[in-house]
Formats: sequence, C-alpha cells, structure tokens
Amino acid sequence: MNQGLHDHPGVPAGEHAHGDVVRVLHALADPTRLSIVHLLAQAPRRVVELTAALGLAQSTVSAHLATLRSAGLVGAQPEGRATRYTLADPELDDLLGAAERVVARAGARGQDHA
Repeated sequence: MNQGLHDHPGVPAGEHAHGDVVRVLHALADPTRLSIVHLLAQAPRRVVELTAALGLAQSTVSAHLATLRSAGLVGAQPEGRATRYTLADPELDDLLGAAERVVARAGARGQDHA
C-alpha cells in the first residue's frame, strides 16, 4: 500500500521537514544537476569524468556539485589530487524514478483532456 503524504516512517506524526524537502527539491530543480545525479547513480565519478559526459566546463560542473553537496545529496571522497563524487543516499535515484513516473502519468492525463 502506498504511503500517504502525511505517513512517513521515521517522522513523528505531525512533524514534517518541509523546509528540508524544499532545499532538496530546489537542488534538484536544474536539468544539469539531474543529469549529474543520474550519472552518479550509475557509478561514482570524478569531476573530469562528469565534465566529459556532460560536455560542460569544469567550473560549471563543480558549481553544480557544490549545490548538490550543500543539500546533502552528494558525497565526496578525496583520491589523491582528485575527488570522487557519489550519491549520499541511493534512494535519491528511486526518488527521481518516482518523479519521472509522476511526470509521465501527468503528461498522459493532460493528453486525455486535450
């Protein structure tokens, strides 16, 4: 059975961390950051690997990683002179999958009313 919006394991009844959820969703509200999350869901990566995959400047990728890190979505492990980035929580990939399913269903409903 699906959990309702107000039924979350580990969250006391009546207590919702809306501010924290907004911070996470804001960090994800960018196509490049979503692409970074998808890439990190496949495997940990260094900035040079992300820049090659995305075709973006290193400074741009680093700025997006900083946003994701400050939201607690991405972790970083130093490896010599480089840093390897990972998803901080594997459920983040599940969250994005759920969002994509919601978008697909919403699109289908929108076409039904056209």
